[in-house]
Amino acid sequence: MKKWARRILGIAAVLAVGALVVVSALPKPVPVDVARVDRGPLRVTVDEDARTRVKDRYGISAPLSGNLARLEIHPGDEVEAGQVLARVMPIDPPLLDARTRAQAEARLRAAQAGRAQVRATEDRARAALGFARREAERQRGLAQRNIVERRTLELAELDERTRASDLESTLFAARVAAYEVEVATAALGRLGARASTEQVEVTSPVKGRVLKVLHESGGVVQAGTPIVEVGDPSALEIVADLLTADAVQVRPGYPVEIAGWGGEGVLAGRVRLVEPAAFTRVSALGVEEQRVNAIVDLEDPASAGGKLGDGYRVEVRIVVWQSDDVLLAPASALFRHGGRWAAFVVEDSVARTRHVRLGHQSALEAEILGGLRQGDRVIVYPSDSVEEGTRTDVSRRSVSGR
Repeated sequence: MKKWARRILGIAAVLAVGALVVVSALPKPVPVDVARVDRGPLRVTVDEDARTRVKDRYGISAPLSGNLARLEIHPGDEVEAGQVLARVMPIDPPLLDARTRAQAEARLRAAQAGRAQVRATEDRARAALGFARREAERQRGLAQRNIVERRTLELAELDERTRASDLESTLFAARVAAYEVEVATAALGRLGARASTEQVEVTSPVKGRVLKVLHESGGVVQAGTPIVEVGDPSALEIVADLLTADAVQVRPGYPVEIAGWGGEGVLAGRVRLVEPAAFTRVSALGVEEQRVNAIVDLEDPASAGGKLGDGYRVEVRIVVWQSDDVLLAPASALFRHGGRWAAFVVEDSVARTRHVRLGHQSALEAEILGGLRQGDRVIVYPSDSVEEGTRTDVSRRSVSGR
């Protein structure tokens, strides 16, 4: 008996050692996290930072170059249509240095001398015209009595018309000389002249509030210099610059959720317009991006409680597709395999590769059109250690698909 007992114990020891060797040679299960494929609602959104702006903004600028009086309005002030916002007075001519002044005085004297010369010529022309008229009248009387020939009368009348034309030409020259004197006088007008009291009043075109005062201090401004911006801050719209690849999915009328605006809750809006022209913007990483503005209207402007203003930052989520009942799988469980989408399904603690057909996708979930069934457990964030037939350990914390 003792001999048989020793044999049995020896065989058992050999079998135990062999089992340990076999078990140690087997691959260890890979710890994984899994999620359950289930049905539920899905919403696909385009998310982007945006900013608010007043719908109807009126930029008011200086209508002419001049001295702008200091503005007495401030951002936030209520204004009425036609209310005076600023006053602009003409700029006085620049001061003349000694050389420029001497030249201007010389030009004035020359212009005055020219005017005097033209006046003398005008006097001669008037005298000559008077004599020609009297001579023509005398020749007409003689011609009626047949004392002189017809040719003599015609020469007298020709001389009368010529003298009249000479006088008319002299009168034009006199006006030109007078204008030249005025120009020369204006060049010296700054000397001893008083400051002009004329002014141009710049008024508000609409009723609203002052959004910005761009040139509060008085001073010299050029024509077209922006002075004030006026608008109605209660009439806001939201501008989101979308990547063109995202913008092609957006249509006017799509619902929008507005978050991150600093207040409680999420505001509702609607896409009013996707602008037809895109523009290039350089991202923070230095990459050139093609973007286009989408304009969003608040469905209830009062829902912000008057807290939003012009140029405020917000976050928008534009809903481009949604459904209340679709088969869903986590986006983190999907990967490319053989040019197709696939997922690892855990069956009897073994990972099995399933090719899937996807529908709509959000950042976290994807619509499953084929390849998975409700209740399947899929591996999320599969590591490089997981492949077809890999034994898995799902004893770790598992996550749900919702």
